[in-house]
Amino acid sequence: MSLDADIAENLNAVRARIGAAARRAGRQPDEITLIAVSKTFGTDHVRAAWDAGQPDFGENKVQEALQKISETPDIPIRWHLIGHLQTNKARRAALPFRCIHSVDSLELLRKIDDAAVEGGATPDILVQVDLAGETAKFGAPADAARRVVDAALGCRAARLAGLMLLPPWSDDQEQTRPWFARLRELREAWIAGGVPRDGLRHLSMGMSHDFEAAVEEGATMVRVGTAIFGKRTPATVTGA
Repeated sequence: MSLDADIAENLNAVRARIGAAARRAGRQPDEITLIAVSKTFGTDHVRAAWDAGQPDFGENKVQEALQKISETPDIPIRWHLIGHLQTNKARRAALPFRCIHSVDSLELLRKIDDAAVEGGATPDILVQVDLAGETAKFGAPADAARRVVDAALGCRAARLAGLMLLPPWSDDQEQTRPWFARLRELREAWIAGGVPRDGLRHLSMGMSHDFEAAVEEGATMVRVGTAIFGKRTPATVTGA
């Protein structure tokens, strides 16, 4: 089977699983945005997914994403930055990405907003919340994340759009399900506490191994790579 056919088949299977999970939770499938995580894969994979009807793509590293963006000027992809963003890379990220999922500090938020103002961009931002206190992962603890959320409501150009979560790893999605539920509950508590619902409309959570549980628990964005593109190969682009 060709690359195009493989990716199209995989996308159809993932979309069907998202739809089934949504219906189990009494939700509409079109409430969930599928983000195809193309990190380490070349633009041939990106184009194949685009041709199969996939408009949203996620990248972990700014430099790798910028190369792919430069190689796909003819297609209006919606690019998402889903990996950790260093503050010294904020200026480079503010303009090309439709959404930045990994904002976890006031300093990073300010730098993104400043760059967006200067560049005339209005990126959506998600605040990455660390609910498990894992030292090997990024994200802000809930109290600090709430401060970032409150500050984001006053941004001049960047637009608060929701929350993101990377739960502790498990290949059993029933083990990650409680973390997804906790993020949803935190979002609802903050809305009850005065945060505008539109500013927290998105929950970015769930990957190839657990996106169905995430959808059932309220995810509006799922970040799926392996289930679409297959096993990862070493990245051809260096940098972050």
